[in-house]
Amino acid sequence: MPRISRRGFLATSAIALPASSYAQVSGANQRLRIGVIGCGGMAHSHMRALVKMKESDNCAITAVCDVYEKNLDSAATLTGGEKVRDYRRLLDNKDIDYVLIATPEHWHAQMTLDAADAGKHIYCEKPMTYSVDQARKVVAKIRQTGVKMQVGVQGMSDDSYETANRYIREGALGKVVLAQIDYSRNHPGNDFWTGRNDADVKPGVNLDWNAWLGPARKRPFDPDRFFGWRRYWDYSGGIATDLFIHRVTRLIKALNLTFPERAVATGGKHFWASSPAEIPDTINILLDYPDGITVQLVSSMANDAPIDHMIRGHHATLHFTREGFLIRPQRTFEKEARQVTHIKTGGEEVDLHHRNLMAAIRDNEPLKCDCMLGYYGVVAALMGNQSLRKRQYLAWDKRHERIVKA
Repeated sequence: MPRISRRGFLATSAIALPASSYAQVSGANQRLRIGVIGCGGMAHSHMRALVKMKESDNCAITAVCDVYEKNLDSAATLTGGEKVRDYRRLLDNKDIDYVLIATPEHWHAQMTLDAADAGKHIYCEKPMTYSVDQARKVVAKIRQTGVKMQVGVQGMSDDSYETANRYIREGALGKVVLAQIDYSRNHPGNDFWTGRNDADVKPGVNLDWNAWLGPARKRPFDPDRFFGWRRYWDYSGGIATDLFIHRVTRLIKALNLTFPERAVATGGKHFWASSPAEIPDTINILLDYPDGITVQLVSSMANDAPIDHMIRGHHATLHFTREGFLIRPQRTFEKEARQVTHIKTGGEEVDLHHRNLMAAIRDNEPLKCDCMLGYYGVVAALMGNQSLRKRQYLAWDKRHERIVKA
């Protein structure tokens, strides 16, 4: 598998477009027809936004796909889209311009690869892939086919992070040494992150359980695995890939980071020790990046008190806020550094993220979260997970693009 740098990807992507993609890009005033693969709760948030955008953005959901009949019926009622039970048949539809992939994580890579081969542009919910190896393959496939791929880290449609990057590159913080960010929640009751089990589900009648499992290990039907799939390693990376991915991608963008050099993580089931969930309810990850920058990620599912989201430099500190960010000089450098207040434009919204993908398809505008940024986030999250599970200090092998023991 060829290794692709972000710079190399961006330099070559403009010349890699096949004829079918050129035709789609040039149709700036044509309606974009969308297929939805995976019609659960998150997908319904996307579909509601896209239905509202139908006239303003000249788009329409024309087909929906799910292996659970109840989800499929609800999606068809909401969108008016044709019901499809096998995602490959949806990809066969030549009238569809791009697909939204909103399935559990273990399906992201294969569906993305198949969509790219079918010439469809792609919006794939985060994380981009379930594994590092899959991420390499996806990047290579996007480069080969030239389709546009947006990864669903919607916070990248908030301009705070690219603006922060400009100030940091101009030296507003001095030498950056540490960045910290969290994503914590407080779940009530005797368990955490449980799904809302639906008594109507009947495998073999209204649910194709084997199709849902797909590339994952074959198991008998378990409603907790189906409705609470984020709790199990077979389908998800838990906190790291579902929550931290939102946070670490912000810092990767702001600091112009790529792959970590080393990682270590601590945590476990500290509060719900008897939960059947396999993932931890508490995890903390430290990532060392080139140029001496450490990124700290903090999470508990039993206490939601936040920590400050900040980037610490020798001359000043950048504090992310609900409104944007504030740069405050360190006292030692008050006369040299300057205070800056940034009021953000955009935000963490699915409609903005879809609108950006549409502009990329129609007008070749830059994507807010392309597959390389998605790749960097996957590696950061999975290095943390593997460190926790193996209780090892891990490193990134640049030559082979894989995680190894430090």
